[in-house]
Amino acid sequence: MEVGGLPVELWQLVLSYLRLPDLGRCSLVCRAWYELILSLDRTRWRQLCLGCLEHRHPNWPNQPRVEPRSWREAFKQHYLASKIWTKNMQDLEPSSCLSLFQRRKGRRQLSVGMGGEFGSLQTALAAANPYDRLVLLPGVHEEQSEVLLKVPVEVVGQGKLGDVTLLASIDQHCPTARLCNVVFMPARFSSVLYKTTSGYVQFDNCNFESGQLQIHTPGTCQVKFCTFSQSSIHLRSVSLCVLENCEFTGSENASVTVEGCPSSDRNWACKHLALLAKSCAASMREPDPATCPVARQDGWRESLLEPVRKCEIVIGEERSSFLAALGAKAQLGSAQEDTEFGHNLRAAKEEEYPALDSNSSGSDLHSDDEGDVQAAYKVPYQAHSLSHTLPDVTDSRLQSNRLQALQRDLKLKSLQQELQEDKEAQSLANSLQGCIIRQCLFRDGKGGIFIYSQGQAKLEGSIFRGLTYAVRCIQNSKVIMLRNDIHHCKASGIFLRLLAGGLIADNNIHSNCEAGVDIRKGANPLVLCNKIHSGLRSGIVVAGNGKGIIRSNQIYGNKEAGIYILYNGNPAVSGNHIFQGLAAGIAVNENGRGHITGNVICQNQWGGADIRHGGDPLLRNNLISCGYSDGVVVGEHGKGLIEGNTIYGNKGCGVWMMSSSLPHLINNQISHNSIYGVAVFCRKDNAGDYPPSQGGSESFQEEREGPGGENDPDSEEEYLAARRPISVALVELNSINHNGAAGLHIKSSEALHIVANIIHANRDGGVVVLRSGQRTCLANNSICRNGRGGVLVEAECQVELRGNGIYENSSHGIVSKGEGVIAENDIIGNRRCGLQLLQAADMKVTKNRIQSFQDYAIALFDEAKGLVQENLIFQGRSKKSILQPISHAEDCIIQNNVLLTFKKRFDMECMLMNPPARPHIEGGALGSCTAAGGQSVSSITTRVDGGCNNHGSIFCTIL
Repeated sequence: MEVGGLPVELWQLVLSYLRLPDLGRCSLVCRAWYELILSLDRTRWRQLCLGCLEHRHPNWPNQPRVEPRSWREAFKQHYLASKIWTKNMQDLEPSSCLSLFQRRKGRRQLSVGMGGEFGSLQTALAAANPYDRLVLLPGVHEEQSEVLLKVPVEVVGQGKLGDVTLLASIDQHCPTARLCNVVFMPARFSSVLYKTTSGYVQFDNCNFESGQLQIHTPGTCQVKFCTFSQSSIHLRSVSLCVLENCEFTGSENASVTVEGCPSSDRNWACKHLALLAKSCAASMREPDPATCPVARQDGWRESLLEPVRKCEIVIGEERSSFLAALGAKAQLGSAQEDTEFGHNLRAAKEEEYPALDSNSSGSDLHSDDEGDVQAAYKVPYQAHSLSHTLPDVTDSRLQSNRLQALQRDLKLKSLQQELQEDKEAQSLANSLQGCIIRQCLFRDGKGGIFIYSQGQAKLEGSIFRGLTYAVRCIQNSKVIMLRNDIHHCKASGIFLRLLAGGLIADNNIHSNCEAGVDIRKGANPLVLCNKIHSGLRSGIVVAGNGKGIIRSNQIYGNKEAGIYILYNGNPAVSGNHIFQGLAAGIAVNENGRGHITGNVICQNQWGGADIRHGGDPLLRNNLISCGYSDGVVVGEHGKGLIEGNTIYGNKGCGVWMMSSSLPHLINNQISHNSIYGVAVFCRKDNAGDYPPSQGGSESFQEEREGPGGENDPDSEEEYLAARRPISVALVELNSINHNGAAGLHIKSSEALHIVANIIHANRDGGVVVLRSGQRTCLANNSICRNGRGGVLVEAECQVELRGNGIYENSSHGIVSKGEGVIAENDIIGNRRCGLQLLQAADMKVTKNRIQSFQDYAIALFDEAKGLVQENLIFQGRSKKSILQPISHAEDCIIQNNVLLTFKKRFDMECMLMNPPARPHIEGGALGSCTAAGGQSVSSITTRVDGGCNNHGSIFCTIL
């Protein structure tokens, strides 16, 4: 009969009464009938799937209310999986095929129990032929001695699950067996419920209570739709086994233990299990956005647009994300409300100056007439060695383009993209060895999975909740974790120790009492594309010589550091988004190291990166923005190479440094931070300036031996090649602009070298030196257009300024009350005096080129003394004396200075030609450097004479 003879709805009603074999025959009639059978997916096929006592809901136990994509396909997979135990017959020799066919044709069904053919399982097995079906009648079946399974049989409980209980200890000695719909409980003489050392066993829809399954190589197993209550599975050197859709509850130890390297001695079932694992790969559900409100639809990005912060950072969106941020002004008033920064702002609150626009200059503060007059006296300086980088900070459009390019470069990668680019990760994700665990639920027990002694396990789409730990992997073992949910563990979610490795990818790890992922003692995993959030401690901890590659993860909302590196931990951290943490974004303490590159670190409560107590990382090409405290903190005895980062829009300082630290701060963009661009403080200022440890208070007692451990020689060589050792804190080749207070704020008790930086358009002064116990050297910097003076040196400070260009600042070029050397600088076009010496200043001022538009070029007041000689002074608008020696000190020597007046505009244009405008940097300054925030920097500055001194200049060579 043609299908078109009846309405489709009527056909579906008729066919819904057919049994499974009849549906199969109908689907073979023609294509129209085949499509009609397929249309019964949500009716008859669903009814058949849920009505089978050997199976459960396809998405049990994790999502029993979520329907599968196809009920027919789910039923097919269940059916094929249930028949694997019979595949052994196909592998027998051809000579036995006839007898095998005869036995299969005459396969018997034996009933066991009260009212059945046999009173006990043992007696039924003694009479059974291979592949017979033993049906256990409802009731409790107790065996008084160990049951030896010598022939392949199928043992099935009659009725619903729970109607049949078997108290026995079974030892399998046959090639294959299947047990279904039975509740297993331990016998009085043994806690082992089932054991096999050679054959294949298949469990479907069973319950195991208070006992253990033991599978030893070359034995293997498939366990599906089973419940383990205070029970566990121990796998020893198993080549391949599969656990699917199982529930583990109340375990006193690990629910699944995987011991030993997967054996090369495979039994007959391994190839069938591998085919099944590939063909019916479970549909891994994506984490429900409703369960992660912070990350919903990348909603964390939208949260960065809150009006309170006035800073818009959006990663991975089509629209321009930084345009609003470019116009954001440093909110000094809001910063004053924060008590932790009140002390730092004391100087900034003395006098209000208007915030400078991106294109502002000192001339903006004058009338148009004054601007015309000043233009007549203006000495061109724009051709200095760092001038070609100034458009990046003065042109809004160019800066917007640079930030948009940075945004595209730091877009978070998907797991698919990572696997395409990383062949090692792809190989791990596709591997099928050891124990495969899919769509299982582990809850309310001590441990989930324990892998040791070179064991291997693969976990997909499973849930771990309410455990002490989810996964513990040690002793050269390997774990592959894909798309699992791990939450509310009493300790860390995932432990890796003792050279363990593997792949941890696309998991949702949250709300754990300790770290989400804990890597120690030489462990070296790949951690890719996970969401690690809402932890009560850190997101990821790497300690005790731990390594690992941590890439493309979202790490947010953790109570302590997003990533915590210490005790010689040395991971590679790249391409992550670390945001909205309640402490630091990344903390590197206690001799921790690491290569931290290309991350987005934003909106953390404390420092975006926190380095102290011997921490020595490489921090390169990161975006560190919109934090509620400082961008980068280098605390007591911190080290590290901080290179090529964009440190933007933080509520505190851009970079906060302890004077006892030894960082190398090179080629960073530090802008639009609410307080200082770079701040250096002494230890004794901790009452107001010293932030607490921002990593957290993790417990690491077991790793105290870490600092004395051996490092990987290859890693050590690579690390040393990436940077050069320094004995003095070094700040060089940075762009420090548009910050809410001074560009560089110094209260230091140690030596400090500041070389070849652009310090531009900051709200307060360019460089403020309030305390300097040892000499602070400023060489070859461009300090221009700041809201107050260019350089301020307070009393009793020791400084050396050499080769700097100090241009068009809104107050004095240099004000000094301290002592030191001011030599070979260009101090041009500042609104007030070019150089002012006050109080008991004792400075050697030589070979500078100085001009002031409407004030003195050099002014000496109070008890200022020293040597002022061989300076070239350009005439300004003022007709006042060029020098004003008011000092009463007898040892103030002023001699051999030259005054130049201009008769022609051409004369002025030639004044800074020989030598050209400072700063001078041999090789074209940043000729081989690129703007910070995305590109590698090939230039390395080396000091020929070892540093600043009183006898000679600093010579910088760009290699």
